[in-house]
Amino acid sequence: MNHPARKGSISLLAGAMLLASATGFANVEPAKPATTAKELQQAKTYTVSSAPTAPLELATPKLPDVSGYTAEAIAAKIVRSKPGKISLRRMMQEDALKDFIGGDNKMAEWVVRQHGIPQAIFVDDGYMNLKDLAKKVPKQYFSETSPGVFLAKLPIVVGRHGILEIDKQTQELRLSQEAGSFLVNDGQLFVRDTKITGWREKDNGPATFNSPKEFRPFLLSWGGTETYIANSKIASFGYANSKSYGVSISQYTPNMAKVLKRPEPTGWIVGSEFSDMWYGFYCYETRDFVVKGNTYKDNIVYGIDPHDRSHGLIIADNTVYGTKKKHGIIISREVNDSFIFNNRSYDNKLSGLVIDRNSVNNLIAHNEIYQNHTDGITLYESADNLLWGNKVVSNRRHGIRIRNSVNIRLYENVAMANGLTGVYGHIKDLSNTDRDIKLDPFDAQVSLIVVGGELAANGSGPLSIDSPLSVELYRVSMLAPTKSSGISFSGILGERQDEILDLLVRQQKAVLIDPVERQTEMRD
Repeated sequence: MNHPARKGSISLLAGAMLLASATGFANVEPAKPATTAKELQQAKTYTVSSAPTAPLELATPKLPDVSGYTAEAIAAKIVRSKPGKISLRRMMQEDALKDFIGGDNKMAEWVVRQHGIPQAIFVDDGYMNLKDLAKKVPKQYFSETSPGVFLAKLPIVVGRHGILEIDKQTQELRLSQEAGSFLVNDGQLFVRDTKITGWREKDNGPATFNSPKEFRPFLLSWGGTETYIANSKIASFGYANSKSYGVSISQYTPNMAKVLKRPEPTGWIVGSEFSDMWYGFYCYETRDFVVKGNTYKDNIVYGIDPHDRSHGLIIADNTVYGTKKKHGIIISREVNDSFIFNNRSYDNKLSGLVIDRNSVNNLIAHNEIYQNHTDGITLYESADNLLWGNKVVSNRRHGIRIRNSVNIRLYENVAMANGLTGVYGHIKDLSNTDRDIKLDPFDAQVSLIVVGGELAANGSGPLSIDSPLSVELYRVSMLAPTKSSGISFSGILGERQDEILDLLVRQQKAVLIDPVERQTEMRD
């Protein structure tokens, strides 16, 4: 799948596209001729021509209507007609807990924490409110420590036919770190107008992050489940252990999924706040999940992280900031056919928004991505995505970075005042890295269509493309030069600078930058 990179690059350096007259350009630095035979040969690799504009015209994409994803709509989903059953059962042999109890090492952790054979609290066969659950479980395992404040010292499991509601009758649910408490949903879980906190009893306070391997309570919903969280605060969850990341929505592991045959999990998270989480949100093989209007602040690795083969997601109107180790929002490994729009992602350790590992056919629209510590929006090995109307401002490195990805359409985006390039496309051979090429294949190719929008005042220039399959430019505004000399093209387009500017600016035409060998291949 890997193709060797061709040498050379296309760079459009920073400056103002200003017409001095109908026939010339003011403030345009003369193109520097190629100085070696090798450079001359590279310069002939590409042609510059006018492209028809009609195929580039694209109607404003239709975004999904999110007005119906509300706390009121969640409340209407709760069926309270059949009272549930509460039981204490051993954790062994329970499908929902096998991922945590399987093997002697895993079993030993819970034996130590519970000082005996590991048990869990189960909600089965109907509806249960957390406040009522407290009346049915021995106080050494689940107690009301002050009015409306509950401390759980065992895992709580919502069974396959169970419904658990944690609502405003619960001021706060505290899950004991020392006792190894956590929440597993194998049925339906509703969290409304409340607070759930990983709790460190010895400090009488939240189980704030210390190290990746230190157990902290978490919430996990398995295949076949529905999870709804509204107007709630969840804090100090998760650590670096499979399915224990924070708030996780996950199909069962492949072997168990074959046996249980549960459908993909789904649900909504709306109007809530997540902080000090290992991952604020994680999903795996999840369908049609909605993450809307939430705040993800000061989380450890990721704010929002949909993963493997999740699809039909809506990630909208969220604010994500202060992620300490990696990205604000990332979708990775075949997360397809999803919508990411109207989010704000800023002041994250790496990128604000990442599309990664063969995630295709996604719409990324009207997001505000700014002041992140590396790139604004990053696409890695993910073809066929549309970026529309995003504002990518004042990120420390590139505004929009595209690696090994073809048919990336950039429409009406603003990339302004980023430390390096406004839009940077490049190829990279990943075969000698720790990447599993069979699991995550890629082609070392990049192709872009850039239509409309503005690339302004970026430190290294508006646009740089390394060895593209093709580039089309149309109606791209490049203002506010950072250099007094204005626009200059370098690399293999040095000799074609005047042609590009003439087509793009004076004639208001689309420009196609195409490798000669590709044209030959297409004719053949």
